[in-house]
Amino acid sequence: MTAMVRKAGGPVRKTPAPGAVRAGQSLGARLVEAVGGGVLRVFLIVVGLFWLVPTIGLLLSSLRAPREMSASGWWTVFGRPSQLTFDSYRRLLENSEITHSLLNTVLITVPATVLVVVVGSLAGYAFAWLEFPGRDWWFLAVVGLLVVPVQVALIPIAELFGKVGLFGSVLGVILFHAGFGLPFAVFLLRNFFAEIPRELLEAARLDGAGELRLFARVVMPLGGPAIASLAVFQFLWVWNDMLIALVFTRSGTQPITVALQTQVRQFGNNIDVLAPGAFISMVIPLAVFFAFQRQFVSGVMAGAVK
Repeated sequence: MTAMVRKAGGPVRKTPAPGAVRAGQSLGARLVEAVGGGVLRVFLIVVGLFWLVPTIGLLLSSLRAPREMSASGWWTVFGRPSQLTFDSYRRLLENSEITHSLLNTVLITVPATVLVVVVGSLAGYAFAWLEFPGRDWWFLAVVGLLVVPVQVALIPIAELFGKVGLFGSVLGVILFHAGFGLPFAVFLLRNFFAEIPRELLEAARLDGAGELRLFARVVMPLGGPAIASLAVFQFLWVWNDMLIALVFTRSGTQPITVALQTQVRQFGNNIDVLAPGAFISMVIPLAVFFAFQRQFVSGVMAGAVK
C-alpha cells in the first residue's frame, strides 16, 4: 500500500504505508526482519518474566506458614498449593508497629510528592516564561544543586531541625525530601515548559488570562506527561528511602522501610511478619508506576524529539 504525499510546489510522491513491504527488499532481508522482530518480542517477554520473579517469589512466600518457609523454597507452592494461607497477613495487621509505620510512610510520601510537584511546576513555569532579574543565574544555581549529595546535608540539617524542633517529626522528613527533590523538579519542568509554543501563551494573554490562570489552564494540561513522570520519580524515591528516615525519624514516626529493618534483627521470630510487610512495601510503588506508566514514558521521551 502507498500513500500520496504532495510537498508545497512539488510533485506528488508515493510513500509506503506503515507495515508495507519495501520495494526491492530481498527475501532474506524480509525473513531476517520478521524473525528479528519476533525474537525481540520473545526476549523482552523473557526479561519481563525474570524481572517479576522476585516479586512473585515474595508474594508466594508471604502466603506460606513460617515452618513451610524454613523447610523449603517458595517454588514448592506449585506442587503443593495447600501451603497457601492468609494467616501471615492477619498477623501483620495485628502488628501495630508495622501498620503504624505504613501509615507514616503514606503521611511522608504523599505530601512530599505533592509539595515537589506544585512548587516545582510553579518555579519551572517562572524560569521558562517569566522575566525577572537574574533569572538565568538563579536557574544555574538550581541546576548546581543537583550535584549536591544527600549525605553532605544530613548532619547540618539534623542540627538545624533539632534547634527548630523538627527533628524526629514527620514534617521534618517531608521538608528534607522536598528540599532535595525540588532542584530536579525545577530542571525537568522548566525544560519541558520552555518547549510550549509562545503563540499559545500570547493568545491566552490577549484573551485576558493572568499568569496564574494561564498556568492552570494552558501550561498544566500541556505539561501533564512531564508532571506525571516527576510525580512517579518523587513518589518512588520517597517511598523506598531508608537513609533519610533512619536519621530523621524516631520510633513513632519511622516509615515501613525502617520498621522492616528493625524487624530483621529478630528474623528467626518474625519471618511471618517480614514477608507480607516487604511485599506490601514493594507492591504499592509498583502499582503507582504501572498506573502512570503511559504518562511516565511520555514525560521521559518528551524532549527526545522536536
